[in-house]
Amino acid sequence: MSKNQKNMTLFALTWPIFIEIFLHMLMGNADTLMLSQYSDDSVAAVGVSNQILSLIIVMFGFVATGTAILVAQNLGAKKEQVAGEISIVSIAVNLLFGLLLSLVLVLFNEPILLSMDLPPSLIEEASTYLKIVGGFAFIQALIMTAGAIMRSYGYTKDAMYITIGMNIINVIGNYLFIFGPFGIPVLGVEGVALSTIGSRFIGFFVAILVISKRIPSALPFKKFFRIPITHVKSLLKIGIPSAGEHLSYNGSQMIITYFIASLGTNALTTKVYTQNLMMFIFLFSVAISQGTQIMIGHMIGAKQFNSAYDRCLKSLKISIVISLIMAGIFSIAAEPLLSIFTDNKEIISLGKTLIYLTIILEPGRSFNLVVINSLRATGDVRFPVYMGILSMWGVSVTLSYVLGIWLGLGLIGIWISFIADEWLRGLIMLKRWRSKVWMNKGFVNSQEQSG
Repeated sequence: MSKNQKNMTLFALTWPIFIEIFLHMLMGNADTLMLSQYSDDSVAAVGVSNQILSLIIVMFGFVATGTAILVAQNLGAKKEQVAGEISIVSIAVNLLFGLLLSLVLVLFNEPILLSMDLPPSLIEEASTYLKIVGGFAFIQALIMTAGAIMRSYGYTKDAMYITIGMNIINVIGNYLFIFGPFGIPVLGVEGVALSTIGSRFIGFFVAILVISKRIPSALPFKKFFRIPITHVKSLLKIGIPSAGEHLSYNGSQMIITYFIASLGTNALTTKVYTQNLMMFIFLFSVAISQGTQIMIGHMIGAKQFNSAYDRCLKSLKISIVISLIMAGIFSIAAEPLLSIFTDNKEIISLGKTLIYLTIILEPGRSFNLVVINSLRATGDVRFPVYMGILSMWGVSVTLSYVLGIWLGLGLIGIWISFIADEWLRGLIMLKRWRSKVWMNKGFVNSQEQSG
């Protein structure tokens, strides 16, 4: 076990994850923001293309999720060789999956864009962006897998530094191709796409160098061409349910957005601005939940069940307290924060009410983020998915329509449905954790039995 793994603490794991996610959120729209200085049509074209790409990235995430849990459990069990095999196998699986989806985007980008009712004037630019970024989407799949490996070994700071570097390269590339200094040709959307791909290539190359240097045992390349089917099955056993949950969530949010759209432009705009602010509130809980998942994965591998049980509950308390504090701060500053986006009094007034409701909503979300990630880390992956799908559609979508549309409460009714969904699901997950059913779900144990 490396010195880094021995000295793992929640804070040491969590703060780099926090900064990394914060940068993703802050810089994720760098292409859009910089393109707005070039052309509004280009912004719209890239925006629609990125909607499609974000769905593809969710698909890549299922292998990365499985990798993080399996590597952590095997490291906890002091099975360095198996952890290394899983690392290289996950890179191979996501490369193959990434190449397949990249090929689909290259061959069918125009039909996909046309199916989204994109105006004909935007098709050419959107197609160019989707062909270039989508054609190399497999690089994003590899980066996500490499990041999961680094974090599972406890090297969250390295993953953070690589993300910072990629963002800087991407912004510099955008500047060069959009504004054309030093006689560089102005390439617009094409330039932004090339900049995105270039930064990802460099990021992945650096990630592989870091893993090879920090954890030489993590990349036994001979396994790349002889993939042990046992490891693939384990990856899919965790990853497919997790991907199903994410796809279900995205689907339910699309239906709720459709309901909100029927309430008018102001309601839709208020939802966008409020959720943009809310992301910064639950960012802390996301980082804590990911750090906790790594720690619990190691503890389950080492059969330290009582330590894992206590770790989840401690992390949950920390997450709830921070969520309440952040929601309180954002509620006090709601008006000036919303005024950054708009001067429309109706939007600001409604947005303030929604942010006040966030004080009730966010502690419920903490339950789901921390406890569900903890359950996943133990190998208990199916129960959270089944309950999640039932609650998202049975509570969130159903109540959104009943309260928001049928009873005429509008966005406030829809926010109440979000609160009901998060708290119901969260309390069920807490009951599941306290039942300790997850103690028999570890993948290291099942690998030993199958072996």
